[in-house]
Amino acid sequence: MKIVNEMNLNFESRSYNESFARSAVSAFVLCLDPTIAELSDIKTAVSEAVTNCIVHAYPDTIGTIYINVRITDQNRIIIKIRDKGVGIENIKQAMEPLYTTSSDERAGLGFAVMQSFTDKVKVRSKVGAGTTVTMEKILYRTSYDKR
Repeated sequence: MKIVNEMNLNFESRSYNESFARSAVSAFVLCLDPTIAELSDIKTAVSEAVTNCIVHAYPDTIGTIYINVRITDQNRIIIKIRDKGVGIENIKQAMEPLYTTSSDERAGLGFAVMQSFTDKVKVRSKVGAGTTVTMEKILYRTSYDKR
């Protein structure tokens, strides 16, 4: 698997930047000519991951969210969304549907949504140092044009 295109992005953990992140990632993958459904899946997964950073990683402060997107020669999109926030104490528990540490009206479905809209989700975290969510999505009907 060879990386044929890559982008990096970072921005403040403000709620209005969630739509920017979603749009930037979806614009970047347009070179693969995804279907509307595939593009919607990617936008939704990115939205959930970025929202987790905003709500949970930096609950009482503004921090930086980092996004790296890579496209491979096999039409695989690899999206890493990282923060340097509070981290996750128990990743297995955090990934359970309906689990939330938020005291407001959060549904606790962020990771479940990410898993249902991508082909693979991996979460690494260290308490006090941050979290990295890596999502992979394969687009089956296209071929990357190396021009």
